[in-house]
Amino acid sequence: MRTEIKRVAVIGAGTIGASWAAYFLSRGLSVSASDPSPGAPDLLRRMIAGAWPTLMRLGGKADADPDAWTFDADPAAACAGCDFVQESAPERLDIKQDLLARIDAAVPPDVVIASSTSGLLASRLSERCAHPERVVIGHPFNPPHLIPLVEVVGGAKASPEAVAAAMEFYRAIGKHPIEIRKEVPGHLANRLQAALWREAVHLVAEGVASVADVDAAISEGPGLRWALMGPHTTFHLAGGEGGIDHFLHHLLPALESWWMDLGDPKVDAAVQRMLVEGVAEGTGGATTAELAARRDAALVRLLEARQQARTK
Repeated sequence: MRTEIKRVAVIGAGTIGASWAAYFLSRGLSVSASDPSPGAPDLLRRMIAGAWPTLMRLGGKADADPDAWTFDADPAAACAGCDFVQESAPERLDIKQDLLARIDAAVPPDVVIASSTSGLLASRLSERCAHPERVVIGHPFNPPHLIPLVEVVGGAKASPEAVAAAMEFYRAIGKHPIEIRKEVPGHLANRLQAALWREAVHLVAEGVASVADVDAAISEGPGLRWALMGPHTTFHLAGGEGGIDHFLHHLLPALESWWMDLGDPKVDAAVQRMLVEGVAEGTGGATTAELAARRDAALVRLLEARQQARTK
C-alpha cells in the first residue's frame, strides 16, 4: 500500500470533510476536495480560514499552504493523482457504498480509501468495490482538526497492509490512531459514549438528578481525569499502591453491584421533552454555535496543556 502521502482526496466536504481538509493542509499536504453541494467550496474556504490560526498554534507546519487545495464536484476527478482518500459523505450505507465504488474504480489499488463513518461496518461499505482490501474506516472525532483520535477499522475484508498504512499515515500527521481489531456497529469510542449516555438518560428519566447536574457529574468530575487517562488507568490509580490488582480484588464487587442496577431507558415523548428542556436550562439559552466556540477554545487550551505536560 502507498505510504508516501503528499496529496489527499477529501470526498464529502461538509462539516467533517472541511475540518479534515483544513487539518491535512496544516500538515503540509495538498488537498483535492469534492462535494455535490454548490456551497461546498465556500464552506471549505471559511473552515480553512477560521481554523488556520489554531492549527498553526497546535503544531501545523510553518511552510504549510492554506491555499493548496482544489475542488471538483466529480469525486472520481477529484481523486486523480491522490495518494490517500478520506471519504466523509452522509452517514447512509447506500450513499457510501455507491460513492466508494466510484472512488475504488478511479484510483490505483495501492491507494488506501478511508471512510469517516461513525458507525457503519467496513465490510459492508466495500461490498461494491473491486478492491475491498484497501477500504478501511478512519473515523475521526468532531471537530477532526482538533481532536487527535482516529479509529481505524479494517473489518473482515481490508488487508493488514491497508490498516497498517492508514495507521502510519494518521500517526505521521500528528493524529492518535487506534486499531479496532473486530468490527462492531459504532466502533469503540461511540459505543463508550452511548453506554454512558444511556445511563445519563435513565438517571434523568428516573428523577435522580437534573440534566444540568448529570452533565456536571461528568464535566466537573471524572471527565477531567478522562482528558488525561482512560477508564482502566483511572481505576488503576483508584487501587492505590496496589494498582488495578488491588482495585479488582477489593472494589470490583461494589462496581458489579452498580452494573446490575444500570437502567434501560425508554426515550418516549415525555423523556425527550425532559431532555430538551433540561439542556435548554443547563446551557442558559446559548446557541449551539456559541457552545461549540466555547468548547473549541477550551479544547485548544487543553491540548496545549497536555502537550506541555508530556514534554516535561
